[in-house]
Amino acid sequence: MKNTTKILTCLLVAALVLTSLVGCTGGNTTDTAQDNGVVEVQDMATDVVIIGSGGAGLAAAIEASDAGKEVIIVEKMPLVGGNTLRATGGINAAGTSVQAELGIEDSAEIHYEDTMKGGYDVNIPELVEVFTSEAAGAIDWLIDLGADLSDVGRLGGSTNNRSHRPTGGAPVGAHLVEVLRASADERNVTILTETTATEILAEDNKVTGIVVTDKNNEEFTITAEAVIVATGGFGANTTMLTEYDASLEGFGTTNQAGSTGDGISMAMAVGAGLVDMEEIQTHPTVVPENGYMITEAVRGNGAIIINRNGERFVNEISTRDVVSEAILAQEGQTAFLLFDESVRESLSAIEGYVNRGLTVEGETVAELAEALEIDAEVLTATLETYNGFVATGEDTDFERSDMPRSLESSSFYVIEIGPAVHHTMGGLKINTHAQVLTADDEVITGLYAAGEVTGGVHGGNRLGGNALSDIIVFGRIAGTSAVNHME
Repeated sequence: MKNTTKILTCLLVAALVLTSLVGCTGGNTTDTAQDNGVVEVQDMATDVVIIGSGGAGLAAAIEASDAGKEVIIVEKMPLVGGNTLRATGGINAAGTSVQAELGIEDSAEIHYEDTMKGGYDVNIPELVEVFTSEAAGAIDWLIDLGADLSDVGRLGGSTNNRSHRPTGGAPVGAHLVEVLRASADERNVTILTETTATEILAEDNKVTGIVVTDKNNEEFTITAEAVIVATGGFGANTTMLTEYDASLEGFGTTNQAGSTGDGISMAMAVGAGLVDMEEIQTHPTVVPENGYMITEAVRGNGAIIINRNGERFVNEISTRDVVSEAILAQEGQTAFLLFDESVRESLSAIEGYVNRGLTVEGETVAELAEALEIDAEVLTATLETYNGFVATGEDTDFERSDMPRSLESSSFYVIEIGPAVHHTMGGLKINTHAQVLTADDEVITGLYAAGEVTGGVHGGNRLGGNALSDIIVFGRIAGTSAVNHME
């Protein structure tokens, strides 16, 4: 289906009133018609309409477009990318071509076991099976689109190095958005920014499109054969968070402002079921003053966590919920992430933290201790003990299994950290085809969902690096399923 109305209307408006151009070259590209100088928003039609332009939405758009369908993405924020833009640590996959080149032995079966264990077996097994078995293919697909995923590290809860990221450990999320957006543009996918979906339309349990409003609060309808919900979670919606977990009252969030659960609410209105809504994850390493998230890869590359006494108190690469609880039990409910020059050199993402002034630095341990008002002898002893564990390969204090390097290279750095709401594991109920289900497991025809808006993949706790592979794997599945299930 070709959206000729949009093209002709944009040309008409351009010819009559230059100042009325609304997106013939990008941005908010709603259709308009003009009569005696009055601009009227008109309805649109397409094959597939996608709500949300993060990694899941873009992946779905690319697959549907490659299947020969016309695609429109609506994005309520001014920028494309959603929470994917904020992802830094890596994208998990096991048994990949990149791992093979680096001599890393791993498998989808081990990834499955780690994911189920990390989620306390609350996860829906069939979704995890699809997720882990398709993740390696997602890496190759991204590389074919132009992504650099040549660096592989380890994040909390994983038994192997499987978190793929750009060369030097650079932040992965913004890079993936850039690659996916360019691929969508090459396929002439229409992206309407500052355009908010307000309702999913359905008749007789079949979805027929969506209602949206543009940045001028003008309402119009986009009819479609399939609707894909890829709006992310509700980590920035304080009311919704505390509805499901009252203990999160007053917590900060790492989420971008658009993560307010809109997709969940709209899908519920047409009968969608929910799963695991009370499963909400905090990220343990967030800067308390500004909510800036410090990637888990810093710990994965060798950093330790100390309290105000200068002592370790937790296995730093435990799952996020365990580390968060341990930090909250410390004086001030914050702690310090400590690393040295060798860790900084191993991960280019750290340069951003230094440049933003988030670090406290010392040329020696004593100098660092003075800056933190910590007993220098205690801090020195802590580092000596930890470095001894690195040498022997056994952490007899906290059983940390992966200790890639000792901390003894000047300079030394710390970043004050504390937990903040990071990921909502619960959401819309889906099947392995990314079809949205009712509470009674009936398929809602024409409605699909992928990414953090869904529930069941991560269970009671998400492993670092699993979110990006989730959005790509199920984003691609949503795009292909939407096409395959069209009548």
